[in-house]
Amino acid sequence: MRRLLTGIVVAALAGFLAACGTSGDSGDSGDTGGVDNVKVGVIPIIDVAPIYLGQQKGFFKSRNIELTMEAGQGGAAIVPGVVSGQFQFGFSNFTSLMIAQTKNVPIKAVAAGVASVGEQGKDFGAVVVKKDSPIKTAADLVGKKVSVNTLKNIGDTVTRESVRKAGGDGANVNFVEMPFPNMQAALEKGDVDASWVVEPQLSTIKAAGGREVASTFVDAAPNLTVAAYFASEKLIADDADLVKRFTDGINESLAYADAHPDEVRASLSTYTKIDPALGAKLVLPKWPTEINKASVETLAKLGSQDGIFEGSPDLEKLLP
Repeated sequence: MRRLLTGIVVAALAGFLAACGTSGDSGDSGDTGGVDNVKVGVIPIIDVAPIYLGQQKGFFKSRNIELTMEAGQGGAAIVPGVVSGQFQFGFSNFTSLMIAQTKNVPIKAVAAGVASVGEQGKDFGAVVVKKDSPIKTAADLVGKKVSVNTLKNIGDTVTRESVRKAGGDGANVNFVEMPFPNMQAALEKGDVDASWVVEPQLSTIKAAGGREVASTFVDAAPNLTVAAYFASEKLIADDADLVKRFTDGINESLAYADAHPDEVRASLSTYTKIDPALGAKLVLPKWPTEINKASVETLAKLGSQDGIFEGSPDLEKLLP
């Protein structure tokens, strides 16, 4: 989920910035008859349903934006793509954005992306174990092997906090990196003791008999803002009008999605491979229009405590 591997970011960003130095433009957001063609780098997951729904509802077209979503492999592709102008906007989890910001990557959040439901046992992300596992609580994860989709990112940060809140040593958890779709098989074979997952893998594993032992986003911070839409500092400075129109469009989309869960579920099959029968049962996240800054500050403190960042994130620069 939103991968941002440090080495890849630095290497990819250097190449993109070199290209930017010769072009001097902001990619494909050209003005065609008063309409801006805008590309957004996204990951095809449940979290970004509002932007697809907003496109269908005309929330961007009404603001003279012709929107195109391009699937990235994760933050490692989306962050440098936004900086270079390949994408005008992107979507990424806040830990990934803070990692980039501490490396002086010139980006800034412009709108909320997705947030925790805020209820134990009813959230869209959790640590799960197989049915007959001896692990009963997060404290039992101490010394165990836990899969996350990206090492040193939001998954291990929030999992460590769940362990601490359950009375265990959060520093003593062994994380293993693997793609979300591989985690169910790894659990069943015993390759890992537990998995940190989000939807749709969460519902899939629980339907097969798996058990949830920690609602990690809920443990990390009340109503945690997990991710955001962001832009380059260059675009924000050069085209404030476009940034405002996009932000207004995504905020309308977020509010609409939050109020119309049935339409969200129906939209999932248009951009993901989630089976409609499974889509009807998934736990949907919340889509507020405001970034919960206190929760992001907590995420920054936890990440610094666990050695996720090389320096302290400057949230004054990162948050809108």
